[in-house]
Amino acid sequence: MSRRPGKKSAATQKGAPVTLGSGSSALVRLGTRASALATTQSGMVADALSQHGLDVELVHVTTHGDVNTTPLSQMGGTGVFASAIRADLLAGSCDLAVHSFKDLPTAQPLGLKVAAVPARENPRDALVARDGLALAELPEGSRVGTGSPRRAAQLLAARPDLRIVDIRGNVDTRVGRVKGLGGKEDLDAVIVAASGLRRLGRGAVITEELGFDVMLPAPAQGALAVECRTQDSRFGALAKGLAAIDDLPTRLSATAERAVLARLEAGCAAPVGAFCEAADGKLSLQAVVAAVDGARTVRSAAALELPAPLPTKTDEMADLSGAAHQLGVAVAEDLLAQGAAEVADLHASKGAPSVTRDADQASAAPSEEKQ
Repeated sequence: MSRRPGKKSAATQKGAPVTLGSGSSALVRLGTRASALATTQSGMVADALSQHGLDVELVHVTTHGDVNTTPLSQMGGTGVFASAIRADLLAGSCDLAVHSFKDLPTAQPLGLKVAAVPARENPRDALVARDGLALAELPEGSRVGTGSPRRAAQLLAARPDLRIVDIRGNVDTRVGRVKGLGGKEDLDAVIVAASGLRRLGRGAVITEELGFDVMLPAPAQGALAVECRTQDSRFGALAKGLAAIDDLPTRLSATAERAVLARLEAGCAAPVGAFCEAADGKLSLQAVVAAVDGARTVRSAAALELPAPLPTKTDEMADLSGAAHQLGVAVAEDLLAQGAAEVADLHASKGAPSVTRDADQASAAPSEEKQ
């Protein structure tokens, strides 16, 4: 089986959902944004599914986040790229969608299911700096670009002398803002997700992958969420293919991290970071809430024992996912007990980091994702 190139627009491809039964010739329409990162991520999933008997066709969808040039932190960012694709899924215009898991709201829409979470890419945040500098080597007062309040808050906690500049645009546009990297070249550095750079083959521009002691990533950063209609996740060729590409350790980690957000009732602009991994027989979670100016942070960590080997039966995997969720809840409650709600506005859905604004912000290019 093979992957077919994308059609022009999902909005023009309305029709009844295809029948995704047990036949080996099932055609699956995968809705994707047309950006380089979105199509790369969708193509990775399409190629994986093709190894399990599915013929996948990419269908391009234009989202609100693609046509609106407002800074992401002011757009109510979480879900801004997902809503149009989810609408097309429910309408039957496509059968599958691939999301950057960190960009999905924690509430799951009725009628849709995240049926697969493939193995995670590097979840760290990456510094791309002029002259190959590391974070500790940036001169005092250096201008560092990010559109993420989470990144800005933790960056200021580590280096309060830096000037944070609110930016957006696709990966190439943002990287090109760094002096010497061929774009606007008005910044000393930018912070982006290592996963996005690596998936686009641009890992060589990374000058430092920031340690978790400096910057915890967004919950589920580096993970992909493969979503379909609930009925298609239960049986048939698509359900089997999705089960085959699901990675349980990644799913458990993303579940725990996103449970932190859900229990905190955190908005998309809340400066909350979390990272969880399955290693050495444990599922270990750490999380942080930071003041937007970096002046104060609260942290918490916890772990649970994992069975060996990991379960393969559906009900046992569901029980373990429930335990991962409770792990996230426990960490969030500890953060709240430490005063997280006083440290930051956890319900922030719009707002920007403590930044020096770009004079030409209104002309910024649409974002590649919130990478």
